[in-house]
Amino acid sequence: MRIGVTLRILGTLLVFFSATLVPPSIVSIIYQDGLLITYGQAGITIFVVGAVLMTIFKQFANELRTKDGFLVTALCYFALGAFSALPLALNPALNMSWVDAWFESFSGLTTTGATVMTGLDQLPPSILYYRQQLQWLGGMGIIVLAVAILPMLGVGGMQLYRTEAPGPVKDSKLTPRIKQTALALWSIYVILTAACCLGYFAAGMSLFDAVCHSFSTVAIGGFSTHDASLGYFNSPAIEAVAIVFMLLSSINFALHFFGFRDRSLNAYWRDEEVRALLLIMASSTILVAGVLIFSGLDTTASIRASLFQVVSMFTTTGFATTSFVDWPGIAPFILIFGAFIGACAGSTGGGLKVIRVLLIYKQGLREIYRLIHPQAVFPIKLGQRVMTEGVIQAVWGFLSIYVFVFMILLMILLSTQLDFETSFSAVASAMNNLGPGLGAVSAHYGDISDTAKIALSVGMVLGRLEIFTVLVLFTGMFWRK
Repeated sequence: MRIGVTLRILGTLLVFFSATLVPPSIVSIIYQDGLLITYGQAGITIFVVGAVLMTIFKQFANELRTKDGFLVTALCYFALGAFSALPLALNPALNMSWVDAWFESFSGLTTTGATVMTGLDQLPPSILYYRQQLQWLGGMGIIVLAVAILPMLGVGGMQLYRTEAPGPVKDSKLTPRIKQTALALWSIYVILTAACCLGYFAAGMSLFDAVCHSFSTVAIGGFSTHDASLGYFNSPAIEAVAIVFMLLSSINFALHFFGFRDRSLNAYWRDEEVRALLLIMASSTILVAGVLIFSGLDTTASIRASLFQVVSMFTTTGFATTSFVDWPGIAPFILIFGAFIGACAGSTGGGLKVIRVLLIYKQGLREIYRLIHPQAVFPIKLGQRVMTEGVIQAVWGFLSIYVFVFMILLMILLSTQLDFETSFSAVASAMNNLGPGLGAVSAHYGDISDTAKIALSVGMVLGRLEIFTVLVLFTGMFWRK
């Protein structure tokens, strides 16, 4: 494995990332919020560091191997998470510690949506925009975007694509060339974002709010420009737009590609994962609404609130229209546990992914059938496709590591004197890239300790990269030639 290649590519990514500070600088100029110098300082710092790395290691070959891809992806997220904190930490209006700034930037880049910031309604517009932009860049993935651009510089991309692609099947390509696949995915992503923005604007949002919320909606991020999230608008039309685009963004983007290409919706309904997602959300909405109605709340309001919060939480977006933590009975816990299932593989959502939950369910049924017919062969199918034993084993391996890491992070948070409800929901929120939690983190994460924030930041990256991409770096085999 060549460290020089890795650092050169990391430098290239940092130079590229420095350009992303131009849009918030423009917003700062438009609104005259006095933060142009802050973005300039941050952008120049990131550019210089990246340029130095590119210059020092320019003599190294560009072709990536599989090992290099894992290291580049992990370093990219941790490095960009740290450097993207600069505009927040250097901002005198925020008065944020470095740990808080890192937490906020990691939350944005991994599309988690957990925040330590309060008083959003009074913050400078450019800062609000910058947070939303971070989520948008992290939604489809910095690496996928890099794959679309870096081949121009002679850098191979399949190794990078595999490390960031969500789901148990990593080798599927929409086009013969991985660069074309990355461009296709990002094109669909941009189209959905533009459509969502227009939908929000038509529903009554200001242009600024429409742009910002379209970023976090399509990215399945959940950041908002208001403390009350989408509840600030109290608009059924805005909530309807949000529901539609949260659902669209929680579906495998490969299906969007085939839908656009074939001008047909058949690809969606034929997909068993999509049908399972819709069934889970529909049944959960009925269950949550039933709990609220049985508790004496208004029927119409209960159905409206339940539908929005189920879609928001189950897709791991994290928007809120009401304080669901105050809902009676098991309703809040249904929402939190729903985030464990998450969205579809190949989407911008988090969680275990619906396909993994389906495969675990079918594997469980197969073991029951084997008790009845020990000699029979029961293939596991997803639609018309027979899943290989390698995929099934990979799913169980992922689940076991997920539980192991979850317990470690839970113990760390419990050791910081947080109660179990807060600790459990915070870890679940971080690893599933959800955002909202229960207990002490129901409103924001600003009151927990720095140790807890650092642990949760690591959990966010692990959840975004689906654990193995990071943990493989800690094995001896990875570092052997």
